[in-house]
Amino acid sequence: MKKEENSPQKFNSISDAHRAFGLPKPLHPLISLVGSVAVQGEIHMPPGSHVLNFYKISYTPSLNGKLRYGQHYYDFDEGGLLFAAPNQIIGDRETDSSRKKECSLYTLLIHPDFFLGYPLARKIKQYGFFSYAANETLHLSDEEKTTILSIFGMIQQELTSRIDDFSQDVVIAQIELLLNYANRFYKRQFLTRKAVNNDLLQKVDDLLDDYFNNETSLNQGVPTVHYLAEQVNLSPSYLSDMLRSLIGQNAQQYVHGKLIEKAKEKLSTTNLSVSEVAYTLGFEHSQSFSKLFKTKTNLSPLEFRRSFN
Repeated sequence: MKKEENSPQKFNSISDAHRAFGLPKPLHPLISLVGSVAVQGEIHMPPGSHVLNFYKISYTPSLNGKLRYGQHYYDFDEGGLLFAAPNQIIGDRETDSSRKKECSLYTLLIHPDFFLGYPLARKIKQYGFFSYAANETLHLSDEEKTTILSIFGMIQQELTSRIDDFSQDVVIAQIELLLNYANRFYKRQFLTRKAVNNDLLQKVDDLLDDYFNNETSLNQGVPTVHYLAEQVNLSPSYLSDMLRSLIGQNAQQYVHGKLIEKAKEKLSTTNLSVSEVAYTLGFEHSQSFSKLFKTKTNLSPLEFRRSFN
């Protein structure tokens, strides 16, 4: 019974979510925009965590976030955007009666079926920020806020206007515009946090060095992106996008690069067999190691070793 009480509440339809959040019935079964530029809406969040079977994009006016640029921190007090993909757990598992209501100026709910027959149905899955954690939200400058709110305003105007043959085309184009601006602004966020992110990059680098030098790989296998993200308190998607902005590689490519670097070191300075090198790096099967090594260097491990003799 206790397990059921702690399990997240699931909402399969936008109508279900509206009822649970204390909102009026949605105008459209597959898309809903809550709030307005004039009146700040309050969503009565259900206790505990919940799972939505649709996309959620919220603009929250106050995030109290600080971004570092150079040696200084700059306040971004103009709020920010939070994104969630279908079937993600949202909120805390524990019930807190003193918890504040989620105050959002706009909350856009979109069922995946709304995109059927449009290229955005596939493209939307390529936006990594739908997998970011709440603490990795998009902080907006005043100018960026104006841009985002204007798009929300256009979506709201279209959804509340008379429906015609072009209504869905227009709304989907506006959603894609919103996502493209969010993508651009996240890239800016990575740049403004470059000093902080460089520190994180050094921490990740040290973590991987310790992982191999302390032979953690012998017990836990090849280091994963999820493991690294947990160590630096980031989501795997945010870590990958951060690394891509800094060094042009995602987290998986970065881990593979460190693996190959350590493999080269062992192949050139020890008498360990290829199988033993693979084992010390965390590979269960030496064939998998040899295949990765060949892919990354165009040489087999033995061919690489012979080049030093």
